[in-house]
Amino acid sequence: MSEPRVIKKYPNRRLYDTAISSYITLEDVKQLVLERAEFHVIDARTSTDITRGILLQIISEQEEQGSPIFTADVLAHIIRFYGDTLQGMMGNYLEKSLQAFVDQQHLFREQMRSLIGKNPLAMMTELVEHNLSLWKSVNERLQKPYLPLADDEAAPSPKPAAQTSDPPLASTAPDKPEKERKGRKDREG
Repeated sequence: MSEPRVIKKYPNRRLYDTAISSYITLEDVKQLVLERAEFHVIDARTSTDITRGILLQIISEQEEQGSPIFTADVLAHIIRFYGDTLQGMMGNYLEKSLQAFVDQQHLFREQMRSLIGKNPLAMMTELVEHNLSLWKSVNERLQKPYLPLADDEAAPSPKPAAQTSDPPLASTAPDKPEKERKGRKDREG
């Protein structure tokens, strides 16, 4: 595996791609992301890694143009998680959820390619079942380390079977033969 590309950001806000020895734009960095190229953006003065800041800048520009992915409510929810005790879990959850979505999208594309000769309804059913099991497994894995059950919240044990006895026979049932016997005795006697 080759080393990731190094892009240096200079104080004049210009980005210099050391792999091609040329200045590039944010649009070029976006293209590297789309091509899945590995790279790091380094501040030329301090040598600190500023890749996240550059990626956030690209996202910000994309959100301002065209159709945004994040609604104001989603952004507000994300902001509320900063400093919260669940901040680490939220980042992990978002990352795994997004990866599951990407995997599902890849599977969908592969199945669309092999659609010829298949029943589309059966294919969609398979995809939905796979997606459901994928989401269940992701949620189970994410919840296990962070949500241990307290003693009083332990899983409820199955209720014991209700102890039922046979209902008592109607009072007329046992009495009926007795009455018949008495009636016979009276007639005979």
